[in-house]
Amino acid sequence: MAETPRSSWGERAAVAGYRAAFAVVPRLPEVVARLAFAAGADLAWARRGAGVRQLEEHLGAATGDTGRALRARSRAGMASYARYWCDAFRLHTWTAEQLDRRTRVEGARPLVEALAAGRGAVAFLGHSGSWDQVGAWAAAHWGERGAGHGPVITAVERLEPREVFEAFLAFRTRLGLQAVPVEVGGSGGGFPALVRGLRAGAFVPLLADRDLTGSGVDVQLLGRASRAAAGPAALALTARAPLFPVTVHYEPAAGRRRPWRTWTAVAVVHPEVRPDPALGRREQVPAMTRACVEVLDAGVRAHPEDWHALQRVFTGAAPGGGGPS
Repeated sequence: MAETPRSSWGERAAVAGYRAAFAVVPRLPEVVARLAFAAGADLAWARRGAGVRQLEEHLGAATGDTGRALRARSRAGMASYARYWCDAFRLHTWTAEQLDRRTRVEGARPLVEALAAGRGAVAFLGHSGSWDQVGAWAAAHWGERGAGHGPVITAVERLEPREVFEAFLAFRTRLGLQAVPVEVGGSGGGFPALVRGLRAGAFVPLLADRDLTGSGVDVQLLGRASRAAAGPAALALTARAPLFPVTVHYEPAAGRRRPWRTWTAVAVVHPEVRPDPALGRREQVPAMTRACVEVLDAGVRAHPEDWHALQRVFTGAAPGGGGPS
């Protein structure tokens, strides 16, 4: 029998960190948790590591900011990113009242009508705001826990180390989501499982502003070459389900200006992206994907600080030969 390779120090540290966060953060008073994450965001921003520099490149493309204005923007972006993680570790402890009070969904009537008719629906989302919070809200209101439509199903990438992947799988399950494991690179049975779910009337929200399969669609995002995931459009076409771009951003609770204030996650369901009858099947997926990215582009420009893009998104060099100085 082959010897099982030992985990690297970095992998063991990641496992320990996630386990500690999932165990400890929900037990902290909310004020303490928010203050701790806000302080951590400021520390990471001040150190200006690779993730912060990458975020600044993206925010510069979204806003045109440079210098001090860009630094201020990235500080707000790191605060938003920390807010996402603080809430993510605590979401499963929120009451139904807290979830409703801290979540607002706009423009959802066509999507709800599709679910009520048993057609299923696909949502094309970016890494903005608190997408997990919106997923939990959808499960509570539209899924089997709520109105009794089909389940809310999402894809979860198989991460390494395995313990981290299993932690996120359990996390989304606690939120009421059915999580379908998918391989980075697009192999495995994730796509057929999602198609079956859609045909049974499921709601399938998918993060798609970054392509991890190597077979995504070339798009223009914020005026730069990028690549988006083809999965949402391909699923919608295969299952004959409607495809809705959804943008998510934060709004602060009224009357509070402190670091521990609560925020509302606002999800906007945009009009359905329909197939163009003049195009062939092979052209439909790129066309529908680009139409969704145009909507996400506008959402990022409207709320740039809430786009959690600390990993490389653009596929080409920045105009002028590099990122912000």
